[in-house]
Amino acid sequence: MRLKISLLKEPKHILLTLTDLITFMCLCLLNMVTHQELVSCVGWTTAEELYSCSDDHQIVKWNLLTSETSQIVKLPDDIYPIDLHWFPKSLGTKKQTQAESFVLTSSDGKFHLISKLGRVEKSVEAHCGAVLAGRWNYEGTALVTVGEDGQIKIWSKAGMLRSTLAQQGTPVYSVAWGPDSEKVLYTAGKQLIIKPLQPNAKVLQWKAHDGIILKVDWNSVNDLILSAGEDCKYKVWDSYGRLLYNSQPHEHPITSVAWAPDGELFAVGSFHTLRLCDKTGWSYALEKPNTGSIFNIAWSVDGTQIAGACGNGHVVFAHVVEQRWEWKNFQVTLTKRRTMQVRNVLNDAVDLLEFRDRVIKASLNYAHLVVSTSLQCYVFSTKNWNTPLIFDLKEGTVSLILQAERHFLLVDGSGIYLYSYEGRFISSPKFPGMRTDILNVQTVSLSNDTIAIKDKADEKIIFLFEASTGKPLGDGKLLCHESEILEIALDQKGLTNDRKIAFIDKNRDLYITSVKRFGKEEQIIKLGTMVHTLAWSDTCNILCGLQDTRFTVWYYPNTVYVDRDILPKTLYERDASEFSKNPHIVSFVGNQVTIRRADGSLVHISISPYPAILHEYVSSSKWEDAVRLCRFVKEQTMWACLAAMAVANRDMTTAEIAYAAIGEIDKVQYINSIKDLPSKESKMAHILMFSGNIQEAEIVLLQAGLVYQAIQINIDLYNWERALELAVKYKTHVDTVLAYRQKFLETFGKQETNKRYLQYAEGLQVDWEKIKAKIEEEITKERERSSSSQSSKNIGLMH
Repeated sequence: MRLKISLLKEPKHILLTLTDLITFMCLCLLNMVTHQELVSCVGWTTAEELYSCSDDHQIVKWNLLTSETSQIVKLPDDIYPIDLHWFPKSLGTKKQTQAESFVLTSSDGKFHLISKLGRVEKSVEAHCGAVLAGRWNYEGTALVTVGEDGQIKIWSKAGMLRSTLAQQGTPVYSVAWGPDSEKVLYTAGKQLIIKPLQPNAKVLQWKAHDGIILKVDWNSVNDLILSAGEDCKYKVWDSYGRLLYNSQPHEHPITSVAWAPDGELFAVGSFHTLRLCDKTGWSYALEKPNTGSIFNIAWSVDGTQIAGACGNGHVVFAHVVEQRWEWKNFQVTLTKRRTMQVRNVLNDAVDLLEFRDRVIKASLNYAHLVVSTSLQCYVFSTKNWNTPLIFDLKEGTVSLILQAERHFLLVDGSGIYLYSYEGRFISSPKFPGMRTDILNVQTVSLSNDTIAIKDKADEKIIFLFEASTGKPLGDGKLLCHESEILEIALDQKGLTNDRKIAFIDKNRDLYITSVKRFGKEEQIIKLGTMVHTLAWSDTCNILCGLQDTRFTVWYYPNTVYVDRDILPKTLYERDASEFSKNPHIVSFVGNQVTIRRADGSLVHISISPYPAILHEYVSSSKWEDAVRLCRFVKEQTMWACLAAMAVANRDMTTAEIAYAAIGEIDKVQYINSIKDLPSKESKMAHILMFSGNIQEAEIVLLQAGLVYQAIQINIDLYNWERALELAVKYKTHVDTVLAYRQKFLETFGKQETNKRYLQYAEGLQVDWEKIKAKIEEEITKERERSSSSQSSKNIGLMH
């Protein structure tokens, strides 16, 4: 990825080359207006229109489609503009497609509310000395300004003072709103300060640079902070003030930084320097345009281009090109704004894809390339690059594309839309307070049947939707966790009823749970600790993650629901120190995991292909093939996975073989005892008990009318309260429960203290002979019932 720089020559140059002369003549013919003085600020209205302000007191509009510029307004000579910020477009509405007014801060201590046509709607005395920065919040309901007097002030939309948030002893050079518009980040010399709007709320302050901090930016999508200062460094922080990236010192102070709207990239400006960086800090490209210092950087609303306000009167434009997407043997590169190159590395075949409009977003996965331009969506199959499926987009610039095997998801400023690869609209999930502008790959996940979205208002909640209808999944219950969730991921294979979601919370613990929310609360089970990034395989339900200093693969995460004891035996682990600090999993395709290191380089890891084959055999119920595979591979992880898979699928014969192979003799004996049980209901109940599902086992027995067996499993587990409750409720075997309770207490030399047991034991003599006879009778009844039902089944088959 790199930046393609566009820099207009200005008429004020005297020494002209032939090329300069032609350019100058073209500018004259087009009647282009350019700045003669330092350009202080720039701001985009649409993806093709920019406004710039300069010390020559002009506000100039740039049209990138026609290459024309025009003067919007000439400010009074005593007003020197410093900062410009457009009023935000209304979120979730389709009416307003571009900004209509902006705030301009100036050296005379005022800020000015100016319409798009250049009319000054209002000028407000704001600070003593220059107003150094002004920013609208994300909803457009408040404006924050900072100045040379060290004050931070909050204003209403109409320019009325609401409050003075803080007072510093030094000039405040830059300010930014938090993602929820409830906090303000500002500079104070070498310090960064996050101040909540609520009075008496805790203020976060830390030393960020060794020189005065000149610029800050806070992204609403990834919740990360950028800072730049006179110490010639730029840094990336999280919202708790923890340093994530610290750049090497540059030759000159860093004068501008700005996040791309989607939070994946940011730009850095300095003297004759423009740098494009990944959100983790490492640099994609370094350009050296002849601009002087770049005092202000603005990203276009679609995140494809940058404009910079330059010290020598230039406005520099830069387009992001040479983005790359890879999947298996295909590599797609954005060579120009409207051109992509597809290379098949197997046969070195190259295809060129031409688009009518500028490419905004793209995604390559599951044998399909999905490309969104400013107006249309193109869907290519890897089998045929010549005839894409094309459909018009709804209003709004696409900010995110997610793919699953059967369909893909588009997110824009007005909604979330699910389409099939044939271009058919499927659904559009909605929920109260939905903000699509802050969604990214960490907070949205897609599978063949489910859409999961993390709630921004309450970050402990995940919304779950049916992909086919866009309606809440199951009975509409939300997935709630005890602490804030950072990243979510749905598994990709298997049946809807078995769909699982994995997520990482703010403590960096990894959890897994079922997305099926019917009636009872589904268990949320911890899989690991200190997990920084995760990914599911696209071919089977294998999960991988980077866990502190280890790379871990959970070959069968469902083991936690079947037999948690053998979970460690189903893992593959290797040292991850080679990936350096803060690596990130990019993809998990087949048996290959791609990891991006902190320096931006890609590392490819191949895991064993055998677990994926085992998953395939089990999903097809080929148990004999699965056993043969494990015998061939001779690895404990394979046998442990097969044991858990067999129990989950109620195949106890295979489970017995697998448990024997990993030396779990006690479990082999238990499985043998299950085989000897007289009825299928008893067998099912004990299999559920084996997996730890006691309540479900009891329900199975009670529904089959096996009340004594339900009482007995509670006695075996020493659930004395529940055993007596069942006996009393069904008016049977109360004496049996009391007898076993008495025997239990005698063994430990204890006296009965439970009031209910004392109540029912009063005047009752335990007769073990009688109790044994009743138990034998129950077992006989169960056998007879089982054999009669089997006989009926056989007769039915004969008929």
